[in-house]
Amino acid sequence: MKKVVKVLGILVLVLVLVIVGAITYVTNALPNIPVQTDLRVEITPERVARGEYLANSVCVCMDCHSTRDWTKFSGPLVPGTLGKGGERFDRSMGFPGEFYARNLTPFALKDWTDGEIHRAITSGVSKDGHPFFPVMPYLNYRSLDPEDVHSIIAYLRSLSPQRNDPPASKADFPVSVIMHTMPQPAAPITRPDPSDALAYGQYMVNAAGCVVCHTKHEKGEPVGEPGAGGFEFAFPNGAIVRSPNITSHVDGLGAWDKATFIARFKQYADSAYVPHDVDMAAAEFQTVMPWTMYGHMTEQDLGAIYDYLHSMPAAAGKVEKWSEPGG
Repeated sequence: MKKVVKVLGILVLVLVLVIVGAITYVTNALPNIPVQTDLRVEITPERVARGEYLANSVCVCMDCHSTRDWTKFSGPLVPGTLGKGGERFDRSMGFPGEFYARNLTPFALKDWTDGEIHRAITSGVSKDGHPFFPVMPYLNYRSLDPEDVHSIIAYLRSLSPQRNDPPASKADFPVSVIMHTMPQPAAPITRPDPSDALAYGQYMVNAAGCVVCHTKHEKGEPVGEPGAGGFEFAFPNGAIVRSPNITSHVDGLGAWDKATFIARFKQYADSAYVPHDVDMAAAEFQTVMPWTMYGHMTEQDLGAIYDYLHSMPAAAGKVEKWSEPGG
């Protein structure tokens, strides 16, 4: 009996050592994504303009990396906070830890090379080699056209420096280990010509992250039909907003024509539009959808997104859009 206990003890010890060794390897050796040391992005007016469009209206980088005013519908950006970072995503919102959006202005990026910024955007790896939590959709951005990534880099270089040092992000175990396995090398494609509506629409849908946010997830993994909605966004007060179905099913966009779809976005870009006040303490409806940012996409790009969404398989499912705290 003593021999059996001894053997079991040894096996347990070996198992513990293997697990510790594996964790040590993963957290120290991964992610192993090299930097393009020879990348030098020429900053041109054309690139800055394209990068501004992408960062503010398509990929909406500034959505998370600025300060949003949650007392207003859709949380529009607070003037003067563009790129300063500091937005927190924590356990009260359903995240496995505390994560802070980084400062993207030259104040924080002045010592970063273009290759390091490129790796951060397309692979989710910081200057010092640690991985970002994929609340930043770098798994989408890895497929962007290199010229679009270069344009975003040029735009970030053009921002006014903002002195702000957000706290370091901290993930809970085991997510803190799993994160190291998530980054992947960039897999760029050439941005399709807009004349190829479906291919171009697919590119724009990926860049804007439409299907990611409009697919139900559990523990960070998609479990629902693509685009059928149901992704839950928790607010610190306990309320939950869920993304709607955006497939061509009647439960989604089936009854919408292209003009209606485009107009839905463009109403938030109208100069007369002013976001209404939202009292979160009173559990009034709020959304994380940055309408005032996506609304500035071109009608061509919005139309291409519509075309691609309607080419996807129609998925049934009417989503309960809003749950009050405790509901």
